[in-house]
Amino acid sequence: MEFFKDIFTLLTRYDSFFIQGIGNTLIIAFFSVILGIVSGTLMATMRLSSVKPLRYLATAYIEFVRGTPLMVQLMFIFYGLPMTGITFPDVSFIPNFARFAAGIVAMSMNSCAYVAEIIRSGIQAVDPGQTEAARSLGFRKSQAMTMVVLPQAIKNILPALGNEFVTVIKESSIVSVIGIADLMFRTNDVIAVTYRSLECLAIAAVLYFIMTFIGGRFIALLERRLSVGNK
Repeated sequence: MEFFKDIFTLLTRYDSFFIQGIGNTLIIAFFSVILGIVSGTLMATMRLSSVKPLRYLATAYIEFVRGTPLMVQLMFIFYGLPMTGITFPDVSFIPNFARFAAGIVAMSMNSCAYVAEIIRSGIQAVDPGQTEAARSLGFRKSQAMTMVVLPQAIKNILPALGNEFVTVIKESSIVSVIGIADLMFRTNDVIAVTYRSLECLAIAAVLYFIMTFIGGRFIALLERRLSVGNK
């Protein structure tokens, strides 16, 4: 009982720390997934392209990103790019914008590779006859892809995209190593002040679970809505 009492005390005393951490975590996850889906869709179309250079480039990118640790990618973006003269600008009205930008870029580039494979599998799962029918009606190849194939593919891959969002929320804890005040960073701040490691980590674990659970339920609800629309 003393353990749970300590947790309640920490939550009430340092609630602002955890709330700020949750907000920053959700911001990073949201933009990373959105950019990951947009760039992943482009990467998937390149992977399926009949133009060999585009296909090879997309394949190389996907295999490299999926085959290297996210930590290495984050460190390269934040520490490596400035060494080459590429820096993220500071925005006066957004504190630590450069750090946030680096974290979002690294997370979205990593998510892009996984989303590209999800979308590629979804596109290939659509009956090729759909494309042929669209082409016979006068659609260009790009129109057939964006107006006929992709909408059907998205419905098929929505659960996988939902899982990717949940994964990004959990993996976003890695951005704390570059000084972004996400949930894990703020949890470490509370630990440094209170020396209550186990209790603070238990709070962080529960908060991460709540975020991922709500995100998963929302995706499940959206999937059911789309399934009803298909009937």
